[in-house]
Amino acid sequence: MKKATCGMVRDEPLIFERSKPGKRGFPLPELDVSGRDVAELLPKGYLRDDIAGFPEVSEVEVVRHFTRLSTWNYGVDTGLYPLGSCTMKYNPKVNEKVAREENFLLSHPYQPEELSQGNLELMYQLERFLNEITGMDRTTLQPAAGAHGELTGMLLIRAYLTSKGNPRKKVLIPDSAHGTNPASASIVGYQVVKVKSDERGCVDSAELDRLVDEDVAALMITNPNTLGLFEEEIVKIADIVHRKGALLYMDGANLNALLGKARPGDMGVDAIHLNLHKTFSTPHGGGGPGSGPVAVKEHLAPFLPVPLVEKGANGYYLNYDLPQSIGKVRTFYANFGVLIKAYAYILTMGAVGLEKVAERAVVAANYLRVKLRGVYHLPYDRICMHEVVFSDKNQEQYGVKTLDIAKRLLDYGFHPPTIYFPLIVPGALMIEPTDTETKEELDSFIEAMKEIAREAKEKPELLHSAPHITKVSRLDEVGAARNPILRWKKR
Repeated sequence: MKKATCGMVRDEPLIFERSKPGKRGFPLPELDVSGRDVAELLPKGYLRDDIAGFPEVSEVEVVRHFTRLSTWNYGVDTGLYPLGSCTMKYNPKVNEKVAREENFLLSHPYQPEELSQGNLELMYQLERFLNEITGMDRTTLQPAAGAHGELTGMLLIRAYLTSKGNPRKKVLIPDSAHGTNPASASIVGYQVVKVKSDERGCVDSAELDRLVDEDVAALMITNPNTLGLFEEEIVKIADIVHRKGALLYMDGANLNALLGKARPGDMGVDAIHLNLHKTFSTPHGGGGPGSGPVAVKEHLAPFLPVPLVEKGANGYYLNYDLPQSIGKVRTFYANFGVLIKAYAYILTMGAVGLEKVAERAVVAANYLRVKLRGVYHLPYDRICMHEVVFSDKNQEQYGVKTLDIAKRLLDYGFHPPTIYFPLIVPGALMIEPTDTETKEELDSFIEAMKEIAREAKEKPELLHSAPHITKVSRLDEVGAARNPILRWKKR
């Protein structure tokens, strides 16, 4: 039996390779309309008798070919997607349906305000929801995603400090922060200074106190940090920063762990970006879609991007009257489709539901931590939040590394977790199970991880050559990074 006749195909040929002369997917009858010839009506440059190399296949071959290809794509609708600090959780389909309601779908950003009252009301209400969830005073919905939110937040801080007479020179960033933080600070013109973590994986407050001076504009902190640990001294940290006139910026990518339990604004945070596509229900990855609103305390509000959505006597309107604004940070007003899904998600969950999201996310991560403790090395074996970080230290003695473990997981039907990050953990395996996974799914993942650990000890060669059942086996990733082929050449 040929592989191509099986439902489960690992070696799907190209559609061009399936082609045979004479096959047709949908033959059209001869034209029976009298009149001028088509050649007389169209310029010759737009006419051709045939399409060179066009595949000739039947309808059923086309359908089955592309259906099989679609099953190769792994996503949150396929199975556990444990990428750490990414919150790749299942997204309720009801929110997709709401976002596709005709009155939303067919609206245009150039419509006048009086014809966009529903859209503006949604944005106005969503901002207030986010203000309440974060404990902040105002929120801009403009930024397109997380890193864009970071950039916006740093622009706000620089504008605020400039208005005080000195933008300052440095931004402090913990070694456990998100990887895009240094880039965001640098783009805004700040020198980046690293703050080391202590033995418990949190910001060393004594080291921070030593580093903060009158040249420091802000501390960019991630809480929970990328080790999945809550910064227990966050209030003390905020006080250290504020005493020197600097501001505290928080990366909100890990907000899924805090919903209904802790508010950044109550911790002393001055600005925070949110990842609506992570925490508030939008399938993401592969470049989008995303949305990265920035919430701020009152002293930063005058500098927010224009426009802000306001409510007046005659309805909702876009307010451009912010003299100190940093200006627009993107075209139009926001990634509106993502805002709709976030709004629907918050309304559906309610305050109690959002709190349960955080509880389930934390319980799931700690379940993995306890079940895999000893099987894989735990650099910080303590209660974690939404994610847990292991390392390959236990498998190194068999010549097995983190990359081998990740590739072997593909053979067991699981997407690998984030690997080799955070950088302060050599050989890191960063796992975020999220709030939407069942115990049965987590148990299957745990069993796969245990089996891989056993293989590392008994048959390490299996891991060195993994994956085995995918379309292609292990690629030369180092070679691809160092010598990328940027221009396609016909062979």
